[in-house]
Amino acid sequence: MPLVVAKPADLLGLIGTKMGPSDWLMIEQSRVDGFAEITGDHQWIHIDVERAKAGPFGGTIAHGYLTMSLINLFLPELIEVRGFAHAVNVGLDRLRFLNPVKVGSRIRAVAELVSAEEIKGAVQAVVRVTIEVEGADKPACVADTVSRYFPE
Repeated sequence: MPLVVAKPADLLGLIGTKMGPSDWLMIEQSRVDGFAEITGDHQWIHIDVERAKAGPFGGTIAHGYLTMSLINLFLPELIEVRGFAHAVNVGLDRLRFLNPVKVGSRIRAVAELVSAEEIKGAVQAVVRVTIEVEGADKPACVADTVSRYFPE
């Protein structure tokens, strides 16, 4: 269940709140291949299953940017902010790829609200999203997402 926030101003009192985990998501070769096609990143470590078996990870791995882009899939499972007229994705303050995501593995996300402040008629929130790999000691990706919520 996501953390439900009634209105953007309520984020100001929730700094440090942890969210998640999300549901697990299986990373399949078809998703990696589709990402390669859309982005033009056809590096063999991602798409050549046979060659990658002899590579450093023993198989194909997801693109780091694919893993990062799945934050958008996981966020609604982690937090739901209500009571705003519109919101914008400002971007990322910090992004790190710490562990590869092997095709066939499962990932999920956990998060923490690391800051919230009033800014330019909105509330700006920074949510640190950590994408975990099932059975791995280190996460695949850690990113600080920055969003602005403009109250109704």
